[in-house]
Amino acid sequence: MMRAKKLLVVAVGLALMQSQMVSAQDAAAPAPPAKPDEGKAVLFDAVIVTATKREESIYQVPVAISAFSAETIERQGIADLTDIGKFVPNMNVTGFSAGHTSSVNPFIRGIGLQDHLITTDPGVGVYVDGVYLGRQVGQNWSLANINRVEVLRGPQGTLYGRNSIGGAINIITTQPGEKEEGRASFTLGTRGRVNSDVYMNGKLNDTLSASFTGAYTKRGGIGEFLNLDTNREVGESRDIAGRLAMKWQPHDDFSLLVAVDANDGEGGLRPYTTLIDELPNGALFQAGFRNSDLAANPFDNNTGQADQATTTNSARGVAVTAEYIIDDNLSAKLIFSDRHSEYEAGLDDDSLFENFLTFPEVGEADQTSVELQFSGTYERWDFITGLYYFEEDGFARQDDTVFTFFPGNDLLTQDTESKAVYANVGFHVSDDLRVSGGLRYTEDDKKAGFNINDSLIDAKNQRDWNQVSWEVNATYDISEYMSTYATIQNGYQSGQFPPRPFCLFGFLDFTQPGNVATPNCFEANDNVTAINYEIGLKGEPFSFLSMSLAVFLTDYKDLPYQVSTTAGAGFDTRNIIVDQQSIGVEWESTLWLNDDFSVHATAGYIDADVDDPVAVAPLTPKLTASLSPEYTWRMGDNGNLSFRADYSYRDGMNGEPTADPGRFTRIKSRSLTNLNVTYVPEGAGWTMALYGTNIFDKRYDNARLNTGDYVLQILSNDASEFGVRFTKYFGR
Repeated sequence: MMRAKKLLVVAVGLALMQSQMVSAQDAAAPAPPAKPDEGKAVLFDAVIVTATKREESIYQVPVAISAFSAETIERQGIADLTDIGKFVPNMNVTGFSAGHTSSVNPFIRGIGLQDHLITTDPGVGVYVDGVYLGRQVGQNWSLANINRVEVLRGPQGTLYGRNSIGGAINIITTQPGEKEEGRASFTLGTRGRVNSDVYMNGKLNDTLSASFTGAYTKRGGIGEFLNLDTNREVGESRDIAGRLAMKWQPHDDFSLLVAVDANDGEGGLRPYTTLIDELPNGALFQAGFRNSDLAANPFDNNTGQADQATTTNSARGVAVTAEYIIDDNLSAKLIFSDRHSEYEAGLDDDSLFENFLTFPEVGEADQTSVELQFSGTYERWDFITGLYYFEEDGFARQDDTVFTFFPGNDLLTQDTESKAVYANVGFHVSDDLRVSGGLRYTEDDKKAGFNINDSLIDAKNQRDWNQVSWEVNATYDISEYMSTYATIQNGYQSGQFPPRPFCLFGFLDFTQPGNVATPNCFEANDNVTAINYEIGLKGEPFSFLSMSLAVFLTDYKDLPYQVSTTAGAGFDTRNIIVDQQSIGVEWESTLWLNDDFSVHATAGYIDADVDDPVAVAPLTPKLTASLSPEYTWRMGDNGNLSFRADYSYRDGMNGEPTADPGRFTRIKSRSLTNLNVTYVPEGAGWTMALYGTNIFDKRYDNARLNTGDYVLQILSNDASEFGVRFTKYFGR
């Protein structure tokens, strides 16, 4: 009851903040000054989104959603999904994943994933043109050919499936032939920044269209490897990506889209350090090491292991989408995708020159997915239904040493098969009221194995799960410009096997070589379920204000937290199972002070309560906020000059799931500021921008892990950067 009162106080307080509210940042795009037949001044174009797998105005979707258009992404200086996480309420995106600089770990409303190994599944699903991306390393999708990015908050189990209990991120590209256009962009900045990308889209003939995107991104490091003779820097990155899409549309009722993409990246080990003195009973301290043996600058690195300095990642995929309009009321869509990803990385955990704790790692994953959808509208009824199939197999292997006194290797493997059938039906009770409901039935099967030192220990296990997910919601149009919604959403995630079960050393059965007893060790947890209660308000209460408000309460059952300890023979990661209740409020808005000056704002509050006294929700700031004022100076025939600032705040948070009594794993709050000045000459077809990101050079942590022997401090790869960006447009 007290928590509900606290939420109410926060909601009322936010409601009194005139400058904060939203539906989407794109709602700030200027539109014609008035509707002639209504006399209401209009400064906003309602964004069309596909959050419910059908095109709808963002004001009509019964989901808390933020949307970013290509123009917004460019104006805010957003380079990847990590940057998007700075401007969405109750969202936090970090990178960890075996020391990689290309990893993405999104947390929404207290749900996400710190780990990256093949047996772990994220709680926030990422989709590109309807295709689910199963792995997190290399998921920093190039944003060069993005029509928009949609961030859905809360469980999306009915339409998006098992790995969206925290939310979903939709990346939507511009389809071939949708626009006859092109763009070439070049960026040069501090910290060795060199970016270039090209995008072309057009019709080849009456039935065939094509688009091409190529991108090269490079950024220098944030520190030095002090004991290695290498040309690598800590945190440097380089990525080459390309995408070719072709769409064949022989007539208005049928289209076939084929897209192939690939990327290749390499870089330096991400910045991190180890805290030794804080744990005097730990193995490193007892072995005689101290904090003074580490690099004086935590963004430098004292490792002596040359194979730890470089990280690589690559991915390639093909997607085929066929759409057929059966008649005026019914259409069908088939989405097929096949993807492969791989990486090399690892951490020298102790950050010392001595080869004491090293974890070089390689991993691969292959996934195939097929989805068949039918959607239609019959008078007051609308529906979408479908079948879904997903399979993935992959591995992660660590070689060299786990500890110096136990050289060897370990191999973690998993094969996953998931099948689902779903349906969502809506009914317009009246012109103003729509109610809908959905069901999804999912079956999951996983076969996992963990092999140490060429079958000295060989553990295998298999488990299957099934679950029915559901949702009910209602949307009511208060007026032509305002709507409200209420929803109850159910989400589901299959259980997970522990990613580093070195606890197996305690269960050796030497009478049966190669066999291992696995009580509470290499076993998967039960289904994870979530139920979300949410009410929201969206729209334009005034001609100068676009807003969105959401209040929610979410219950999670059997949620796995990955907790790592040093078990004497390896880095042991186990799942502790908790129940979690999250209650919160989210607010977004765009306020137009006049035709040339707008302010976009977001605010989020969440209170995540965990039933386990030794556990806390990781990487979940209680307060999140952003503020983005933008002013355009109109210079007549000389064009426009726009000035924009983007401020982002993330409250202090816990760096790992365990409640650390020494508070060594507590992450401090952070405030980041970006600046952007863009010149758009009249009729010239190009723009020039001066930008600054993290202009005050705030350094902060991405995660902290207390292993019992040392504290691993994962540092951000963010630093101040200033540069210039030139963009040439074609066909506009």
